[in-house]
Amino acid sequence: MTLMMPAPEPEILANRDALIALLRDILPESGLIIDETARRAFECDAFTMYRALPLVVVLPETVAQVRAIMALAAEMNVKIVPRGAGTSLSGGSMPLVDGILLGMSKFDRILEIDYDNRCARVQPGVQNLAISKAVEAKGFYYAPDPSSQIACSIGGNVAENAGGVHCLKYGLTTNNILGLEVVLMGGEIVRLGGKHLDSEAYDLMGLMTGSEGLLGVVTEVTVRILQKPAVARCLLVGFPSVNAGARFVGAVIARGVIPGGMEMMDKATIHAVERFQPCGYPLDAEAIVIVELDGAQVEVDHLVGVVEEIARSEGATTTKISNSESERLQFWAGRKNAFPAVSCIKPDYLCMDGTIPRARLPEVLEGMDALASKYGLQVANVFHAGDGNLHPLILYDASIEGDVARAEQLGFDILRLCVSVGGVLTGEHGVGVEKRDLMGEMFNEIDLDQQLRVKCAFDPMSRLNPGKVFPTLHRCAEFGMMHVVGGKTPFPEIPRF
Repeated sequence: MTLMMPAPEPEILANRDALIALLRDILPESGLIIDETARRAFECDAFTMYRALPLVVVLPETVAQVRAIMALAAEMNVKIVPRGAGTSLSGGSMPLVDGILLGMSKFDRILEIDYDNRCARVQPGVQNLAISKAVEAKGFYYAPDPSSQIACSIGGNVAENAGGVHCLKYGLTTNNILGLEVVLMGGEIVRLGGKHLDSEAYDLMGLMTGSEGLLGVVTEVTVRILQKPAVARCLLVGFPSVNAGARFVGAVIARGVIPGGMEMMDKATIHAVERFQPCGYPLDAEAIVIVELDGAQVEVDHLVGVVEEIARSEGATTTKISNSESERLQFWAGRKNAFPAVSCIKPDYLCMDGTIPRARLPEVLEGMDALASKYGLQVANVFHAGDGNLHPLILYDASIEGDVARAEQLGFDILRLCVSVGGVLTGEHGVGVEKRDLMGEMFNEIDLDQQLRVKCAFDPMSRLNPGKVFPTLHRCAEFGMMHVVGGKTPFPEIPRF
């Protein structure tokens, strides 16, 4: 079951032909998708619970075209939603029935690789993994590695401030980009940062990173590339309980060891992965933790011993240590395929994204189990344990009456639990429409007012990706955000169950 947004109102459809005629002056026919069947391919992103058929889809190839489209949208007072690869798990690029969907997939070139300055200039449609592949022959790589890195685009990574397995040691997207080119709502082009490490004046690049497409459209990104560590080894550690695994995670960090990555999976996920793609995970373990250590050979050898000792002290039942690169990659293969693997358990899942203090892992994992029992659903846990970024997969069957509603309500309660222990609503997936109505759990009205002021500074008429992030309407008039087509709110209601 999915929920469809209502069709656009008659006056919007009446203006559609005029809009399309003007878009034809900007784009070739191949860059304009008008047919209803073809537009269906864009009606949702990876957050598939809600769908909307965009008014029209545009696929520009040049910055000049993006600029002209943005200027036209501003002139005609038409909403616009930027979209990368469509892998957003929070509905961040869900289209609007009365808005243009601006697809950036044709911006797919690596423009420059500068090894002297250890950076690369890329277009936003370049796949995350493609950057590492382009520089691997010289011994370099791009550090942020979300699980969807084979598909997700670097522009979307900037919009959501994506992380991944290696963000514990090497940081999120915001720590690995040096410069941005951005087109604002009126068509203005701004360049932020460059190839240098330090940003001048206000940190507008930091502001743009993680802004979820509400402030501007990224048309170029300068990323940092890092030299590959001399050695990388993994430990695969099994535990008799999820709590023991969670305690182990905290103990490793408490000893001053910062792994290149530290991921955790529970028994349900372990069994699903072994059915989907066997990796040699211990089937008798209630939880496993994968710890990657990288650096100089002598350092890595020493740290492997330290982590192995901590594992024994925390009651580990299994410890495997990689002795080759192929074995290390095999340990990670299961983690990278965990999301599709859970389809062995249930046909549908809702992937949540809350972040908590590491020390609260045991109680939060217990709390999630209790909540899952309350709703009669199952949760499979696979997450970035080292930085407390949880990705509980709520398993359900959309063909069963009430399952979708229960899954969404369970997700809301899990996120409320994360906030209650001092955590946050999202670590890397963004707020989008998924968590929009929960923003009040974390922020008060003053907090939200100040965030909305930033939005207004870039987009005072709220044409750019409206309906995302901000949960309420009553503050908007003060900041001039009610001046939209027909005087209607820029924040469309999404029907809840």
